[in-house]
Amino acid sequence: MGTISDLKLVSTEDKKELVTRLARIEGQLRGIQDMVQREESCELVAQQLAAAREALSKAFSELVARTIERNCLSGKLADPAAREKLASIAKMLAKYA
Repeated sequence: MGTISDLKLVSTEDKKELVTRLARIEGQLRGIQDMVQREESCELVAQQLAAAREALSKAFSELVARTIERNCLSGKLADPAAREKLASIAKMLAKYA
């Protein structure tokens, strides 16, 4: 059995979507830097920081969910009930985490 460090994003589509999501977050962070330079209100900056934090959290959840789907649900688990539970966990993580 492999270790956590053996898990990788194997799908070209997954990699592309994650990079796109991270680029949007990078743009958000640049915007926040500009807001600070323009001395926008602390409340507006805090709002944008919270949004960026949530976007990064969502990117993390999506990464973990896709890693589970691609590395653990690709036919390696013999027990169909275990596969179904793991698939449900991945979907729940992507949706709610």
